Amino acid sequence: MEYLENRTFDEIQIGDTDSLTRTLTEKDIQVFAIMSGDINPAHVDIEYAQSDMFHKIIGHGMWGGALISTVLGTQLPGPGTIYVGQTIRFKRPVGIGDTLTVKVTATEKNPEKKRVTFACEVRNQDNDMVMEGQAEVVAPVKKIRRLKAVLPHIALRRPYSLFDPYLTEAKKIGPLRAGVIHPVHAKIIEAVHDAQRSGFIIPVLMGKKELILRAAQEAEIDVSDYEIIDVEHSHLAAVKAIALARSGEVGMLVRGGVTKEELLHAMQKPDKGLMTERHMSYVLVLDVPTYPKALILTDPMVNVDPGLEVKRGITQNAIDFAKALGVEQPKVAILAGMDNVSPAMRSTVDAAGLCKMAERGQIKGGILDGPLTFDNVISAEVAQSKGITSPVIGDADILVVPSVETGNILAEQLEYLAESRNAGLLLGSRVPVLMSRINDVYSSTVACALAILSVDHHKKEAVKLSKELS
Repeated sequence: MEYLENRTFDEIQIGDTDSLTRTLTEKDIQVFAIMSGDINPAHVDIEYAQSDMFHKIIGHGMWGGALISTVLGTQLPGPGTIYVGQTIRFKRPVGIGDTLTVKVTATEKNPEKKRVTFACEVRNQDNDMVMEGQAEVVAPVKKIRRLKAVLPHIALRRPYSLFDPYLTEAKKIGPLRAGVIHPVHAKIIEAVHDAQRSGFIIPVLMGKKELILRAAQEAEIDVSDYEIIDVEHSHLAAVKAIALARSGEVGMLVRGGVTKEELLHAMQKPDKGLMTERHMSYVLVLDVPTYPKALILTDPMVNVDPGLEVKRGITQNAIDFAKALGVEQPKVAILAGMDNVSPAMRSTVDAAGLCKMAERGQIKGGILDGPLTFDNVISAEVAQSKGITSPVIGDADILVVPSVETGNILAEQLEYLAESRNAGLLLGSRVPVLMSRINDVYSSTVACALAILSVDHHKKEAVKLSKELS
């Protein structure tokens, strides 16, 4: 056990000294800026700092001052100390990577008030004086010995969303006409309105007009300029939306208030649905604060227990989609319950089969590896400790899960335990579909932007193929 133990006023002698050493990190600067509110660009703006007099990011002066306080409050005199006054002269800037040694020395005692004056100096790794001054404290008169407090770890999160580049690029391309099916709830109207205002969709609302207007009134949104196709119930709304998608009158669909099962059933009709030569599959794009880039998770919704051929289609859809998001050669991790191929676990056999398919050109455009467990995919350190090497470890763009069940559980764990933001699309049909239930306006808007990028990518690929064939 580690303890903090003070030195009382009577124990302190003139000339007594104590010290500590700390190295300034970028994280220290960020935490201090958050705590103090001091966002002077000299501390947090690299572009500005490089043009400033020191030509680099420098630490807050009072970060060093706080280190003086640390010595006085925890070491000499230690617990029970009361700060009375402090003077500091700043002699040199402190940059990231500088190592400071803080030293306090007792120079004067006032027995009547139990006060002690300390000379304070802070030197860097080159022994240059960075700060100097003096501090006056009321020293404790009672002996105190306490267990050191165990403090929580601080995790810094990105101050921006990984979805931002997708929104920017989609806005350049322009909106899609979106068939919105049975939007009879206020949240759906809010999401559609936000995507429309953001420049991503031109909504065509399909459902019972009376219910749509009631939902809009509840949401306090004016939909008088929106095209509304009045149909009696949700099934007819789905049929009408699919017909418009087949004829090319809308470029995407939004599930809205119709059930997932009802819409999928209508979409999968051989002659009247939205089937193509590709398998339908769902991709979920995750912005996980603890992962350095966007993750594509597939398939957590549509294909309940896919066999090898369906998994091939799921994987190819995800690779093509990742390319639409700007990933030139997506790294694909095929997840399973163990890292070795075992006939007793079908997911491991399927993973090996997918990797062989990629080698033979049956899956194109990505770097595949599997079977891999989730911990090995995310943590290079864990994988290394197990002797596993792979180009996708610690750098995966796509996670292919064994089944809907595992994918859905994983997505919800990341959302509710790791605070990920998620936006998803159904791929493989004639048009992309926002299939998930709308409960987050921002995520729905992002999904509309993803649909634009997906459609635009497939158009460009079709043009490219046409030129190659001609």
